[in-house]
Amino acid sequence: MQCRTARLGGHLNCCTNCGYEKPSYNSCRNRHCPKCQFIKQVQWVDKLKGRLIPGKYFHIVFTIPELLNPLFYINQADCYHLLFRAASEALQKAGSNPNFLGADTGAVAVLHTWGQTLTYHPHIHMLVPAGGLSEDETHWIQSPKKFFVPVKALSSMFRGILIRELKSYMDQNKLRIPQDMDGFEEFKKKLYLKNWNVYSKKALGGINSVLAYLGKYTHRVAISNNRLIALGQNKISFFYRDYRNANRQRTMSLDQTEFVRRFLQHILPSGFYKIRYFGILATVHIHTKREQAIALIGKTILLPVLEGLSAYEVIRELTGKDPAHCPKCKTGFMTLKMVIYKSG
Repeated sequence: MQCRTARLGGHLNCCTNCGYEKPSYNSCRNRHCPKCQFIKQVQWVDKLKGRLIPGKYFHIVFTIPELLNPLFYINQADCYHLLFRAASEALQKAGSNPNFLGADTGAVAVLHTWGQTLTYHPHIHMLVPAGGLSEDETHWIQSPKKFFVPVKALSSMFRGILIRELKSYMDQNKLRIPQDMDGFEEFKKKLYLKNWNVYSKKALGGINSVLAYLGKYTHRVAISNNRLIALGQNKISFFYRDYRNANRQRTMSLDQTEFVRRFLQHILPSGFYKIRYFGILATVHIHTKREQAIALIGKTILLPVLEGLSAYEVIRELTGKDPAHCPKCKTGFMTLKMVIYKSG
């Protein structure tokens, strides 16, 4: 709430030519802030382009049934960790199966916990290369055009692994149990009756479109300021996309307390990593399997252009304009006049 206000301090700039003054207030730097960390976001996307293996990719989404939401919400750190583990294990087992791809693959995974209307909806987005390294790492095995494993088979593997991991944690008393849960065996039967959706499609529009989509949510959460419409009469109105109805844009109004409750559901546990790398894209393999895959594919990789740049330099690189130029007279330069200390 205090982001980019006088409460956090800042500085006052003044034009060397016309004397125009403009205050700039500090950002809160919280990773859940809707208007903060734009620079970090674009730098992450830029860095990831240089880290990925060249070629085509699939966009995979692993979603849990709504029945698991209460358990996940009261055990966020542990259950989100198990969600990552189950999704990555299912993908890698499917990839290494000789009946499918028969190769060592990998993924970049990003945790999302929300739907368009800010409801609690934990799921993982994965960016998966369309192929993998052979067992002896001597050649690159290209996947079929659609995907290297049937989605139903991947869904079943994901379900089995996650249920197994949840039971293991419960047996070790690592999880708090919701009051309405009768017992794990009954709960397990209910889970197996539910549809476990794994969504897969080629990265339409190329790798850049998927990275742009994931990048929107890697350094903020749930809703951006441009979706907010109005605040009044104890209600907040905002836009959302109705995916079940041709992606039409609709409007929703919520009581202020309900809006805040929904937003706060998506604040992650302190220190929790919502971006992870698996398989041949894991950090431990960045100079071994990843480089071998690049050599076998024989294509050049993109080098990051924003890494190591200051915020000022990133803005200049992205916009092609010098942010130091005076926005009023267009000829002078904005220089520091005074520091604005935190208020309150």
